[in-house]
Amino acid sequence: MVGGLMTPVPVTRDLGIPVKGVSWVRLHPGQTADGQPSLLASMSQNNGGLFVIEIDLETGHCRQFAVHDRVHSTFSAASFRSLLSGILYLVSGWDGHLHRFDVNQSARGLEDLGRIYPATGDIAPCGINEGPDGVLWIGTYPGASLTSYHPATGRFTHFGQQDNSDNYLYPLAGDDGSLAGIVKFGRPHLLVFDPATGERREAGPAVIDPTDKSQFLKFYKGTDRRLYLDTHAGKFRVDGMNLTSVDELPAPLPGIHATYKHAYQAPAEMPGGWTAHFLDDGINGVGTPRNVLLVNRDPLIPSRRLHLDWVGGGSNLHVFDVGPGSDIFGTSYMPNRLFRSTLDGATIDDLGEHTFAGGEAYSLATLDGKVYLGSYPESRLSVFDPAKPVHFGTSPNDNPRDLGRLDNIGFRPNVLLTTPAGRLWLGSSPDYGLYGGPLAWFDPKTGAKYSHRHVVADLSPASGLYLPELKQILLGLSIEPGTGMPVKKHLLNGAFALWDPAQDELVWSGDLGLDNLADIPSLAPAGGGLVYALIGRGDHILTAGAPEIRPRLALIDPARRTVLASAWLPEDFGPLSWHGYFSLRVGPGGVVYGATGYCVFRIKPGTCEVERVWQLDQPQKRPGTVWLTASSPNVIDVVGPIVGHQFYFATGWRLRVLTLPE
Repeated sequence: MVGGLMTPVPVTRDLGIPVKGVSWVRLHPGQTADGQPSLLASMSQNNGGLFVIEIDLETGHCRQFAVHDRVHSTFSAASFRSLLSGILYLVSGWDGHLHRFDVNQSARGLEDLGRIYPATGDIAPCGINEGPDGVLWIGTYPGASLTSYHPATGRFTHFGQQDNSDNYLYPLAGDDGSLAGIVKFGRPHLLVFDPATGERREAGPAVIDPTDKSQFLKFYKGTDRRLYLDTHAGKFRVDGMNLTSVDELPAPLPGIHATYKHAYQAPAEMPGGWTAHFLDDGINGVGTPRNVLLVNRDPLIPSRRLHLDWVGGGSNLHVFDVGPGSDIFGTSYMPNRLFRSTLDGATIDDLGEHTFAGGEAYSLATLDGKVYLGSYPESRLSVFDPAKPVHFGTSPNDNPRDLGRLDNIGFRPNVLLTTPAGRLWLGSSPDYGLYGGPLAWFDPKTGAKYSHRHVVADLSPASGLYLPELKQILLGLSIEPGTGMPVKKHLLNGAFALWDPAQDELVWSGDLGLDNLADIPSLAPAGGGLVYALIGRGDHILTAGAPEIRPRLALIDPARRTVLASAWLPEDFGPLSWHGYFSLRVGPGGVVYGATGYCVFRIKPGTCEVERVWQLDQPQKRPGTVWLTASSPNVIDVVGPIVGHQFYFATGWRLRVLTLPE
C-alpha cells in the first residue's frame, strides 16, 4: 500500500522536558534614574521566548519580563544597554524585531518596538550599537543590511544591503561621530559609513583566505569611545570615512563593544564601585547560569554571591539516541547540555555541560560503553562515561570531557560513527565562509587523530554508515556550505562516497546515475548489504540558495554501486524535518522506518514503497516559500531511535514517543 493510512492510529506520549536552559546570556550593569546601581540580564530560550531579568542586588531575586511574542522572538544575538539613558535594547530572531526595557518604567515590561527591516527577509539582527546622539545602529542577517533607530521619534531608517556576497554586518558608532561595521564571513572586511547619508566604502585590509588563521580583523570600540581595527596588516583608528594607522591600541570599552566577541569583555562598573560576574556557565553565554559574584573596587567591602531564581521554559532538543544501559542520551540546542532519560521517561536528568561548544551536538555514537558527541561550533568532540561521576572538564579524570577539535575546518559535525578498529569517524560541514567539509578520525585509546580536508571537493559529509560486508564507510554528501555562504550555482547535486577506513582513503564517489540528487542526510541498512538512502533538502540548504527538491528514497547496492529502486515520497507526507539527518531508522524485524516533519512511514522491504504510520495535519505551503516545520505544535523536529515498537522523537523542547503498530 502506497501512502495509505494504517489503523489503529498510533498513540503518542510526552516523556518530559529534559533541559530548561538559556542562551545568549548577558549581564547588563547600569544605574537607575536616581543613581542607584542596577543589574539586568537578558536570556534567550525556545519555550517562552527571550526575557529580561531585573536582579535584586541584595537577595538575587529576579523580576522576570517576557517578550510579547513568545513563539517567534526566541533569541537575541545582540543586546545593548544605553550608556546615555540606561535603557536596555535587544534584537530578536527569527522575527527581526527590536525590543526595549526601561528599568525606570518596568511596568511597561519588555516593549516590542517593531520589525527592524520589514521590506526584506532579514530575520536575525546580529549587531547593535549606540552613537553619541543616542541613535541606535543595527546590522542584520541575512543580507548584511544597516538600519538606524531614533529613540526620540521611534523611527527606523533603512540603508539597505551593504554587501553583495556576505550576510553578516556588525556596526559600531564612535563618540566622535564615526560609524563603521565589519562584514563577515566569506571575506571579512570593514565598511565605513557617513551616518547622515548612508554612503559607504570599504577601508583597510580584508581576510582573503579564511583558512589562513594568520589573517584576522578585530573591530571594537575603545575606552576612549572611538573605533579601532586590529589586523594582520596593522593597527588602525577609524576617523570618519578614513583609517589612521596607530602604534598602540586602547583596551575595549567595558560592555559589548567588540564585534569579535559575543559576551561582555568586562562588566561595567555600577554606582558604588560594584561590578558583577557570572560564576557558572553564564560566562560562556549558555547554560543555566544561577550564580553572580558582586565585587567592589574597595577591598575593604566584602564581595557578595547571589543565587538567581529565574525560571526557564525549555530548550529545543537536537540529537539523541540509545546509549549504554539502554538509556537515551542526547543534547539540547543553545545551550548544548547533555541529558539522560530512561526509556519510559520516568527519570530524566540534565547532566550539564559536556563541551565548550555552546551551540548544539549534531551527532552521537557509543563506543566501549561511552557516549561520544560531535558539537557545533568547531566540530568539537566530547565523551561521557555513564559509569563515572559527573564533573565536566578537559582532563583525563573529567566526565564529561571536552576532547577538542580534530581539525581547523569542521564546524557542524553531521556524521559520527565507529568502525571495528575502535576509531571514531567525524564528518562535518565547514567553518563560516568556506566550502567543502572534512572527514576526520580519532582513536580514543591512543589519542591519535587525522583529518582529510575533502572527501569530494566542495561537498560536505551529511550521513554515514559502516558497511561490514565491504569493510568500508558509505558517506552521503551534501552541497551545504559554511554558514553565511550561498550554495554554488554550478554545484547543486550531492554525492555518494565509499571510504576505506583501514587504508584511510577514498575508494569511489559518484551519483549512482540519480539525477537531481540533492543531499543525502540519512542512510540505514536494508539487510543483505543493501542500504536505504533518504535524499532531499532541509531548510538550511534552501535558505542558502538551493532550489527545492521533493524528498525521495533510494535502495542502493554499494558493492555493485547500483540503484535497485527509487521513488519520490508522496507529496502529502510533507517536507523533511528541518535538516533530515537521521530520518531513517531500523525498526522491529529489520524494517526501516522514516520520518518527515509531519509524517512517520515504513518502507516495504526490498522496495521503495512506503506506507504511512502516523500523519500530522500540516499548514499549506505558499509558492516560493521555504517549509518551516515549527508551525505545528506536534511537528517532528528531531528523529530519535526505535526501541522495540517505541519510536522516539522530539517536538521542540519535548521528548516524545510514538508506539508503532504491531
